[in-house]
Amino acid sequence: MAIVKPFKAVRTSGDKVARVSSKSHNIYTPRRLDSKLADNPYSFLHITNPIYTSTKEKRSEAARFELVQKKYADFKEQKVFTQDQIPAFYIYKKITALDSFCGVIAATSVEDCLNNRIKKHEGTLKQREFLFESYLKNTGFNAEPVLLSYPDNIQIDEIFEIYSQHKAAYEFTTTNEDEHLLWVVDDAADIEKITKAFQKIDTLYIADGHHRSSASCLLAERLKKENPKHTGNEAYNFFMSYLIAESALNIYEFNRFVTDLNGLTSKEFLNTLEHFFNIEKQGSEFYKPAKKHTFSMYLDGEFYALHLRVKGYPFTDALSRLDAQILYSTVLKPILGIEDIRDETKIVYSQNKSNGLELKTKVDAGTFKVSFGMHSTNIKELKEIVDSDLLMPPKTTYIEPKIRSAITIYEF
Repeated sequence: MAIVKPFKAVRTSGDKVARVSSKSHNIYTPRRLDSKLADNPYSFLHITNPIYTSTKEKRSEAARFELVQKKYADFKEQKVFTQDQIPAFYIYKKITALDSFCGVIAATSVEDCLNNRIKKHEGTLKQREFLFESYLKNTGFNAEPVLLSYPDNIQIDEIFEIYSQHKAAYEFTTTNEDEHLLWVVDDAADIEKITKAFQKIDTLYIADGHHRSSASCLLAERLKKENPKHTGNEAYNFFMSYLIAESALNIYEFNRFVTDLNGLTSKEFLNTLEHFFNIEKQGSEFYKPAKKHTFSMYLDGEFYALHLRVKGYPFTDALSRLDAQILYSTVLKPILGIEDIRDETKIVYSQNKSNGLELKTKVDAGTFKVSFGMHSTNIKELKEIVDSDLLMPPKTTYIEPKIRSAITIYEF
């Protein structure tokens, strides 16, 4: 049984939400970030980048987080943000040119993470976990929900449909023409319906936000030890999540770019690949793999199709059948010498939502020697790996939707 509960969100007024909410600050280039901050005094980016209005000098982590907390307090004092008076669920819908996503923002349980009722599919870096835990502890809030998926549920869909017929608390369009809507569910009967629907769901899956959920668990353990009156009901025992039906997720692949051939000539490299792959030269025209266990490769001005020789590769479990793992086990590690696939000095990743032409352009520019295009992973593969208590390699999936920061804020 998954614990999904309402909470008192900190929010802005409907007339300001389009100006307050933002993408994650790390998405912006420094130039674009400065432009956003200069043009919009209400942007949440002023909170996550408080040094913009104080000083450009470098500060310690603790000092920076203290400035974040102070800037957040300033926004609350100026009534840019106020906290809802009663706990609520928040139905959030995002409509893009190609897709529509609808889910519910709620508080989910740290205990469920620790007991594996909320399951993860990627490993995390301890350094990033500790950094974000420090951020949460020093600022006292989180404005970016963890993305969780659940099996499709008719009862939940019906509630979404009913609310979508009513006027939303938020309805705004961003400059990229995405439409955003939010409905506040504070009716006791509807809260009970949503709560009971999730109580019938045994397992939730983390689609995006592994470090945020892990950091929330670290913080909860720390504050539990520091609180002699701990009950388990404190806000720090939960974290903010955006829950969406698994069929609604969009899962894209990450392409791989490698700086060198580990001392091999191109001919030697191609000959070595033939141990595991049937290789078909595609010429200069872009090639995208259309099925599992097939990869595109761009080398020396030519695209190649790499088809796994299944008889020569041992499938032992769900992870061994994953394309990202296959590429690592057959090419990246044994041939190109990449032991640590997080080593950004040798390999770089790029999510592939568009036409994938950067597989060619980045190599032609001389930044990389070879690139690999992947076939996307699906939710069935993800769940099979997770349910087998295995983890995907980093940068296997790029999952949407991505929602804006500060639509709702969760305080500890």
